[in-house]
Amino acid sequence: MSPLARWCHRHRLTVVLAWVGLLIGLGAAVGMVGSDFGNSPTSQNTDSARATALLQKGASSAAGKSGRVVWQVKGGKVTDSAAEQPMADAVRKIGAAPGVASVSSPFTAAGARQISRDGTTAYATVSFEQGVSDARIARVKQLATAPESATLHIALNGQAFTVNPEPNAVADAMGIALAFVVLLFVFRAVWVAALPIITAIAGVGTSAVTVMLLSHVITLSDTTLTLGSLIGLGVGIDYALFIVNRHRSHLMAGMGVGESIAKSLNTSGRAVVFAGLTVVVALLGMLTLNVGIINGMAIGAAVTVILTVLAAITLLPALLGLIGPRVLNRRQRRALAGRRTQVVPEAGPSPWGRWAERVQTRPKTFGVVALVVLAVLALPTLTLRLGASDDGNLPTTSTNRQAYDMIAKGFGPGFNGPLVLAAEAPTAADQAAEARLARAIEQVDGVADVSAVPMQKGQDVGVISVVPTTSPQSAETSDLIDHLRSDVIPAAEQGTSMKVYVGGPTAGNDDFASVLMGKLPLFVLVIAALGFLLLTVAFRSLLIPAVGALLNVLSIGVAFGAIVVVFQYGFGASLLGLGAAGPIESFVPILVVGIMFGLSMDYQVFLVSRMREEWAHTGDNQRAVRVGQTETGKVIAVAATIMVCVFGSFVFGGMRVISEFGVSLAVAVALDALLVRMVLVPALMHLCGRANWWLPRSLDRALPRVSVEGPVEEPARRAGPGREPETAGTGR
Repeated sequence: MSPLARWCHRHRLTVVLAWVGLLIGLGAAVGMVGSDFGNSPTSQNTDSARATALLQKGASSAAGKSGRVVWQVKGGKVTDSAAEQPMADAVRKIGAAPGVASVSSPFTAAGARQISRDGTTAYATVSFEQGVSDARIARVKQLATAPESATLHIALNGQAFTVNPEPNAVADAMGIALAFVVLLFVFRAVWVAALPIITAIAGVGTSAVTVMLLSHVITLSDTTLTLGSLIGLGVGIDYALFIVNRHRSHLMAGMGVGESIAKSLNTSGRAVVFAGLTVVVALLGMLTLNVGIINGMAIGAAVTVILTVLAAITLLPALLGLIGPRVLNRRQRRALAGRRTQVVPEAGPSPWGRWAERVQTRPKTFGVVALVVLAVLALPTLTLRLGASDDGNLPTTSTNRQAYDMIAKGFGPGFNGPLVLAAEAPTAADQAAEARLARAIEQVDGVADVSAVPMQKGQDVGVISVVPTTSPQSAETSDLIDHLRSDVIPAAEQGTSMKVYVGGPTAGNDDFASVLMGKLPLFVLVIAALGFLLLTVAFRSLLIPAVGALLNVLSIGVAFGAIVVVFQYGFGASLLGLGAAGPIESFVPILVVGIMFGLSMDYQVFLVSRMREEWAHTGDNQRAVRVGQTETGKVIAVAATIMVCVFGSFVFGGMRVISEFGVSLAVAVALDALLVRMVLVPALMHLCGRANWWLPRSLDRALPRVSVEGPVEEPARRAGPGREPETAGTGR
């Protein structure tokens, strides 16, 4: 790393201009081709996916996107001429619009049930052709809302008309501003506060335009940019901070700027690269799930981390060279000019030194208390329920939310998420069986309404719409789907060649959640194993990686517990403007596992690498743990505070799924840094003694050698009774 640091320092202006040129060039490319984000969470091997495939084969109008136009009158009924005439005209225009397959009007005999009992609310269902363009959907929106007046309120919802909240740029700015304030308060130097943020913004900005270009090549969700910004700002500021902090220490020890940059990159820079690698490995581990939307998010986030690491080891050294000694505050520069150096005591009067001594004195007590607190906070994870939030969780200003509320009030909550049953019925006997199935479903508890779409001549696919009595996101609706699939439908299929599948967005979301929930335990094990292997290579130890992997799982449990309490139980959700209680978005836990495991590994690497550096010089485990905790405690606490500020700011961004990431990661990072890394890890390492650094000889020879904190000389262990001298940390 030293040659890279020296080159970036010598050519600092060139490096800065290269980053500016890269950002401008990629931005210009995006300006020419734009982006192509899309959402396709449905798994291909589920009942709902088979239903969709069958509908596409035999009933194209049911397979395309659909949406609802909902209207409500004030002081009258929808059948009054003042409301009926303009809405009937609008429905006719919608039916004739390009891209529209069909429209079910409430002003016909067949659509009479689309008017509420009190006559104040009505809706029309619009079915689009497959592959309809956004422009044609936008034209239908204009036609649908044109008649709105003071006495006629119109709102839209459904898959075709869903409008996701735009990312809130104020939230990003707030997180960056809070990070700047924290750094300025702690280090009392403007450049120390500014450099990590400048570096992180460069990495995140470059990755954002890169991800936009990648969206033309791979399927990326429209939340990928916001998720990448959330992760990139957090890790980018932290990575730069660790390097800047080490650089300041070297300057105060009397080193020149160039020499200090080279040594800082060869120590903390190595740790940053290794930490970034662990995050990337954890993110790319999601590819083992083989789920398209998650693959895209993982790749997008990994690209962001790679570019923030690249900015930290190239752009940051160049910027440090440009500002020179101004990275120190005025008092430190005066001390340096007076030839007075600042030496950090190994466990002196600093707060972190006193805390390290307390943990060393009573490791069992501190370890047990921290473990109990974390276990209690992780307990809600046992009740985790995956699914998909519905329009009822959107802000009340959203047209989707307004339509949802009008439908729920006028017809019942289940009308917001009907199930679509696709029946393959090639024979007359099968079609008769389909009719019996529809009548049987009418008698099932939890069903509010059933309607079968008449088959046209030559068709062999029937469509049955089933409206639950409960909302799309409720557990009762999931139970109804299971009951239909396991009991009602098999009984109707018996003795016939008919095949029936339960589909529609509600069933699709339920299936997607089931698929991911089934893969979650294996994914956690895979990620834990990868983390264990990386730490074993880095620290030449078996115990430290094992403890780190287990505690990372505990931190992930805390993250899950936080989102369950806030979003699933609803405690504090309304105060934060996050909507009503509901299930956790299906892919959030998977991404939280990958992200949190990587971030936890970051802190483990920064903490233990300093401990191992001291162990390599002294061979004294107690001293190594105490000094490592003392000298990294402040910077880990500051880094965690910055991440909490950045992640916490995304809670108020207006996007429920991003808010789930913000809450879970902010809580987990805070507790991981303060309880896991500053209490549990050092307590366990004090209790385990020299066993922390043991590695079998055969494994030591087989593993590649990677120095996280630069080359160090290993001290010889004192030979015990009947033992040959060993080299510390090697197992030889």
